[in-house]
Amino acid sequence: MKNFLRTNRLGIALLLLVSLASCTTTTIDEFRQGETGIENNESVVILGRRQASDYETRAEFVECVGEGMNRGENPISIVPEQEFIDAMFPWFEPRTAPLRTRDLERLMTEAVVSQKMTEFGVRYIVWLDGFTETTDRSGSISCAVGPGGGGCFGFGSWEDDANFNARVWDVGSLTNVGTISTDATGQSYLPAFIIPIPLLARVEANACSRLAIQLKDFVNGS
Repeated sequence: MKNFLRTNRLGIALLLLVSLASCTTTTIDEFRQGETGIENNESVVILGRRQASDYETRAEFVECVGEGMNRGENPISIVPEQEFIDAMFPWFEPRTAPLRTRDLERLMTEAVVSQKMTEFGVRYIVWLDGFTETTDRSGSISCAVGPGGGGCFGFGSWEDDANFNARVWDVGSLTNVGTISTDATGQSYLPAFIIPIPLLARVEANACSRLAIQLKDFVNGS
């Protein structure tokens, strides 16, 4: 009976932690600077900023946002990031990529760049910049192995914060038409009762999903 009650309490505790770990707060901010809209024969390319020395925007996040914009109602045609960078070599490599719209304006005077943009049908360039940070670690877990077996016991937790911003450039007018920022935070847990069970807050996935929806509406002019 005691073992049953102990197991039952443990199960309830784990279910509570799962519900807590799945709770993520996501905030979206949009700043529009110009009119937008896109035709069926036009596309968007999403590029990650990688000029910073201490971090770079992960290619997986860039791909995630692109896939989100390409799904559901009013999907947007997305040019794959690496395909675009390879075709535009060396103008969109991290060291030479345009940092401002006036840099893009100078690039567009290059016949090869202008031709490739036309071939891809690029109407908007979206620059993604950001990263996911882990902070406020607490708790500890210890593991031991003995004659009767082994196991880990303890509890750990930490906070994950995914902060990204997307700057939208209109290739037609060579202007910056807006910025969308997303910030997703959540608490992750690692209880260990014989085996560690990670309960992770899906902050980056939530940030990707919300940002993709907002960008799609923004580009469509909604």
